[in-house]
Amino acid sequence: RAGAKKLRPREKNGQQDHGSRSKKAEGRHLAALVLARGGSKGIPLKNIKMLAGVPLLGWVLRAAIDSEMFDSVWVSTDHDEIEKVAKSWGAKVHRRSPEVSRDCSSSVETIQEFLRNNTEVDVVCHIQCTSPCLHPSHLQQALKKIIEDGYDSVFSVVRRHQFRWKEVKEGSGEYTEPINLIPAKRPRRQDWDGELYENGSFYIGTRDLILKENSTQGRKVAYFEMEPEHSVDIDVDIDWPVAEERVLRFGYFGRGVSLMFCRVSRCLTDGRVFLSASGEDMVSIQTKDTTGLRMLQNDGVEVVLLISNEDPVTQSMAEKLKKVMGCEVMDVGDDPLKDVQSVVEQKRLDWKDVAYMGKEVSFTACLGRWPPEGPYAETPASKGPPSSAASRNSASSPASQPES
Repeated sequence: RAGAKKLRPREKNGQQDHGSRSKKAEGRHLAALVLARGGSKGIPLKNIKMLAGVPLLGWVLRAAIDSEMFDSVWVSTDHDEIEKVAKSWGAKVHRRSPEVSRDCSSSVETIQEFLRNNTEVDVVCHIQCTSPCLHPSHLQQALKKIIEDGYDSVFSVVRRHQFRWKEVKEGSGEYTEPINLIPAKRPRRQDWDGELYENGSFYIGTRDLILKENSTQGRKVAYFEMEPEHSVDIDVDIDWPVAEERVLRFGYFGRGVSLMFCRVSRCLTDGRVFLSASGEDMVSIQTKDTTGLRMLQNDGVEVVLLISNEDPVTQSMAEKLKKVMGCEVMDVGDDPLKDVQSVVEQKRLDWKDVAYMGKEVSFTACLGRWPPEGPYAETPASKGPPSSAASRNSASSPASQPES
């Protein structure tokens, strides 16, 4: 997309600079912190389980980094594999102590340990890993309440239209009573504003508040209201398919890419060769794949099909796709990286702006060009950042509880 490079987090001394934020922060260090221990009971290692092709942890890290509001983005964990995934998505890692890694450990205890170990942090945004529909704009707007409006704490909420009743014990002889309605004057949904509930996406608090008040909510408190479609929480197995459907529709898929290279042979074809009655070789192509490429084009991504001259059948098919879809066809030789690299340089792009699909061994060099510190989704035939279109086409709890 035009201007895609300008939207990426700035780089400084070879590392991402997450401090592209308002100067009104007055020199305070803003840190994002995701708590992701390895001992989750509901869903084992759920924090790195794949959700719609992306580790659960990756969804919130991508939103935090792309918000460009933070001086540092962290994951607090006690697990080696979670640490590996966190670093691959551009986060720093706080290796928590055993004292705050127990089932009974609270989120606040872990955040306090993080703050004591990182004395430069003035404001911490605790982002819950189980909220995959979080967007950068949510964090940007919420943090402005801290930076510009002077609040000490901000947390995310969702509006619900649910009538609540008093709970009574069976056999107690008590009768239940309405809590937030008058049954004789039961309002219509459109006539009632509903109520605000924590949705558990994030909790922002100042260092002084968290260390002295033992809470992320206190003093001058504000809330940030999120839409119901973005208020997703994953706690047990049954939540997973629901969250996957929701994230494919309402999740944040990153800033996208500007250019996609796609090897025709064995990426768009299925590896089978058919023989016609006249003795001609024929190959088949999945219409779902071409639909996916069109979706990428509609999303502003330029698609380049890669072929080899010695493969006349694939070359003929690529020319047909070029005519139908209007995408460029490029011949590559024994060193496809050299050919592809020249196009990337001509278009003044970085490899972070590029998606790549290849299958043969000769294409591993191209796949390896994707920055190891950057987020990516990997299958046997592809390696590159998931775009909204590609991800849609390929798809076949509050902090008051002990943290996970």
